[in-house]
Amino acid sequence: MRNKNNLHSFVIVALLAAGILGVYVPRMMPNIVNLGGGIKGAEEDGLTYVVDLDYWQKTDREKTISSRAHFDLDSDLNEIPLSIGEWQGEDVPQTNQEVQILLDPEQYVRRLYKHADGQYIWLSLIGGRSSKAFHAPDICYDADGWQYNLNSKAFTLNDGSKIQALWLEAQKQKEGQDTPTEHVVSYFYIFPNQDRNLADGIVLFKLTSNRLATIDETLELHADFVRSLFDQAR
Repeated sequence: MRNKNNLHSFVIVALLAAGILGVYVPRMMPNIVNLGGGIKGAEEDGLTYVVDLDYWQKTDREKTISSRAHFDLDSDLNEIPLSIGEWQGEDVPQTNQEVQILLDPEQYVRRLYKHADGQYIWLSLIGGRSSKAFHAPDICYDADGWQYNLNSKAFTLNDGSKIQALWLEAQKQKEGQDTPTEHVVSYFYIFPNQDRNLADGIVLFKLTSNRLATIDETLELHADFVRSLFDQAR
């Protein structure tokens, strides 16, 4: 059980959760410019990062990954392309000012991507050099009254190597709905190097979608998006 001293913090998170979680419902996307060509240049730059399931201590799931885009705070995270493999994205600005005040991120990117087959997924990138900017997504869901299961999953990259992500399946019966709303979230943390110095910055990489027919099918959708950005892990 969580310490009762954290109750006040959870109440604040709960007030924010409706605004945060409410955006994670796929909707029709307007016509947007197709940038074409996918990600250019990054792969040739030999970009590597460290990913892990926790941001404050190393775990045995830590991996060094080869990336096709910049995920460090010395770069502009908004420059991650809208066209990624078979995914086409749309920026969705954060309008909830309380989120900015609570998290105070150095960078915050929120996008809705649509796959060529019609599936949708949300990408959230939260970057900061202070632990204030980070809290596990299950805290928001818990505070807002969702029921959830939390687990981990190995995402297989194109070369057969794997990276680990935490994932949660959450559902909530909302007033006026015949069936519960269901979300599936997967996430991990990205560091610029193995020093994992907070002053160098951390980026939370989070994907959110509605639940498909099965959890495995839903997580494969997430894995497909991850493979579009990361090539190999070691």
